[in-house]
Amino acid sequence: MNALEVKDIHTYYGKSHILDGVSLVVGEGELVTLLGRNGAGKSTTLRSIIGLTPARSGAIHILGKDTTRWPPYRIAAMGVGFVPEGRRIFANLTVDENLKVPVERSGPWTIPAVYKLFPRLEERKSNKGRQLSGGEQEMLAIARTLLLNPRLLLLDEPSQGLAPLIVQEVFRVVKATRDAGTSVLLIEQNVRAAVEIADRAYVLDDGGIVYEGSAAAFGQDEERMRALAGASAEKWDEAEMK
Repeated sequence: MNALEVKDIHTYYGKSHILDGVSLVVGEGELVTLLGRNGAGKSTTLRSIIGLTPARSGAIHILGKDTTRWPPYRIAAMGVGFVPEGRRIFANLTVDENLKVPVERSGPWTIPAVYKLFPRLEERKSNKGRQLSGGEQEMLAIARTLLLNPRLLLLDEPSQGLAPLIVQEVFRVVKATRDAGTSVLLIEQNVRAAVEIADRAYVLDDGGIVYEGSAAAFGQDEERMRALAGASAEKWDEAEMK
């Protein structure tokens, strides 16, 4: 059984046709990245999957169930974690208090476990959310979602606005989450970082999928990577991402 199957979805904002027949699959225990330039429709794809901006046609199956018309709360309750763009932590609560907000679900991810994964957060567990750096806020947003012990994790631009060294730290955590058995769909503009850790990649352009295949193979095709996804010129040390 696949963790996620998106089949030929069409999504609109009013009369604007944003997603034009998008299809993608995330297998169980797989890390898949969806790449593309600003405005390609990446975040809309996530919003359609989680039910925030329902698709007008097509089908979405999550963990074997047809969730195409389900509301977001019902999708979340079945074991889907969503880390939205912009982090959205509680600024006036401490790190520890933020981590106590989610309703506990059985599984390997507990507060001690996420502190082990994010030692930086444990060092700052008495700091309020507003006192954290952007990278620390992103770590907190991911850690809080992991406490739901999701079977499928959706991440929307976790590297946005972060310094390269912090991006590497965040992406190590995303990879560790996959290695622990969680299926992951990663929406990213930082192409080089994403293809280092992903199993497979899709590229979205103007509301449609224009590439599907091995993330490693896509990362080796410099010309196509730049043309389709607007890759940055940054170089990533592959050894450091393992």
